[in-house]
Amino acid sequence: MPTDLSAPPAAVPTPARAAEDLGIDRAFAVQMARMPALAVLWVGAAVLADRIWAAAAPAGPNLGPVAVIAAGMVLAAFVDGWAYKVPNWATLPLVLSGWMLGGLHDLGVASDAGTGGLGAAVLCTALGFGLLFPLLAVGGVGHGDVKMQMGFASWVGAYFGPDNPAGLDGPGVVVAAFCCGAVAGGAFAVVMIVLRSRFRDNIRTAGEILTDLRLFAGVDPRRAADRAQARRARWVKLPYGIPLCVGFLLYLWYALVLTA
Repeated sequence: MPTDLSAPPAAVPTPARAAEDLGIDRAFAVQMARMPALAVLWVGAAVLADRIWAAAAPAGPNLGPVAVIAAGMVLAAFVDGWAYKVPNWATLPLVLSGWMLGGLHDLGVASDAGTGGLGAAVLCTALGFGLLFPLLAVGGVGHGDVKMQMGFASWVGAYFGPDNPAGLDGPGVVVAAFCCGAVAGGAFAVVMIVLRSRFRDNIRTAGEILTDLRLFAGVDPRRAADRAQARRARWVKLPYGIPLCVGFLLYLWYALVLTA
């Protein structure tokens, strides 16, 4: 049988890359690989702030690590206000560094003035996630906001151990700060509603969110998530990281400064 020399040679199949076969996004994998290094930098910042605070104010409680997590929350809130999302590099290292600090405390390493261990840090991280998970499920907040709160909670657990000089417990601080953030978020929402003058639409959306929360708490959480997803096209975005940050800072100021 004659061969057609004008026909192009058959393409030789090339093996797919292993990363694609496994469904791994290379950029995401590189980003995740950087998280521990960024977490170590946050730990170093806590140690440095601890030493500076101890030298500047040796009489009172050492709030150097608290100042560092406050700076981390401000950074995350600024990014959220600018880009309407809180990226992983601004949140996940805070979670990991809180766990690292707690682990150092368990090992007896004199890293900072915190007294909470790894268990307390993980427990508070889970509590921070649980407080915002219902709102996440119905589309009230974004994933970055949840991770931002988890980062704050992780540090709170690592700092406020059973014998901390401030006399506060980690879970109580997480819950109280979350409540302050919720109040701040409500105030921000009211301001946005007044400025946009879309009262009827906002009232309808608020009613739908309440219905979704009831569904989520009842027997049909999947339907609540589907309803929230269908509402995305007409969302009015609120960078919730900003009121979260405001609430957290206000509570820390009240608990550690005003009532000290």
